[in-house]
Amino acid sequence: MAKVLIPGSFDPLHNGHVDVIDQALELFGQVVVAVMHNPEKPSGLFLIDDRVELAKASLPGRRGITVVAFPGLVVQAAEAVEADFIVKGLRSAGDFEIEQQMAHNNHAVTGIRTVYIPCSPALGYISSRFVREISEHGGSIDHLVAPFVAEALARRYAHSPPDEEMS
Repeated sequence: MAKVLIPGSFDPLHNGHVDVIDQALELFGQVVVAVMHNPEKPSGLFLIDDRVELAKASLPGRRGITVVAFPGLVVQAAEAVEADFIVKGLRSAGDFEIEQQMAHNNHAVTGIRTVYIPCSPALGYISSRFVREISEHGGSIDHLVAPFVAEALARRYAHSPPDEEMS
């Protein structure tokens, strides 16, 4: 049984992420979901500790999954948890282009290989950014995220006034 690290900002974790996590669990047996801060992205809607709790609530009853917060580099997280591989989910060819360069760099630094898992085609359109935007504007996200995440987003945007139509 191998242990893998699935890193991401998970702001928030959505059904596409859950699909890749479930596939990795089936393939490898042990999955560490590392909630990380991505300096390339804004600071995030949810604090990292909140993201960890949302992720845990989105993955109930799954043996072999651990969710942790980790500052720093993905390769440092992989080494810290003694991961055999890093797993990255792919939605499109564009994701591959971005992930491939990181995978080569991570392997050159630590020797840890990256394994790609395509998400199910029915979930390939979901992104955390779209989930946040839809929720912020009052749209339904129940089919995109776990109920606990949908509730957290509803609470977060409860005080946001709806956009006014432009005249």
